[in-house]
Amino acid sequence: MTSGTGQLRLLPWAGPEGKPCYLAGDGPGYLSRLADNMESTQLGLAGELIHEAKQVLDNRQWTQGQLHLLAVQLTEALGNVHRIALSRGARLPTPTDDDLDTVDDLEDEENGQESPYPAVCR
Repeated sequence: MTSGTGQLRLLPWAGPEGKPCYLAGDGPGYLSRLADNMESTQLGLAGELIHEAKQVLDNRQWTQGQLHLLAVQLTEALGNVHRIALSRGARLPTPTDDDLDTVDDLEDEENGQESPYPAVCR
């Protein structure tokens, strides 16, 4: 789908010959939903792979083949996550001057006063 800036959406899969695929059009159409579902699946698989990689590395008893397979899978997952980040980042609206003023105000508050926006970590 196109963003507010009219850019195309980078899809989470490659076309023939490994070339990137893009979607033109705005709204909740079939391809947009398919891409959203694919991104969700790819991010979920990447999270599971991180957990699996930690277990393999924590055991400290792995074969060269296991490490090679893990590196291949992590590389693929990282490529997917990178593509998703590029796609989503390209669709973010361009900040306005008012947005930048708000950031400046927050930075001023951090340098001398307590911020009215507390951070929450879960």
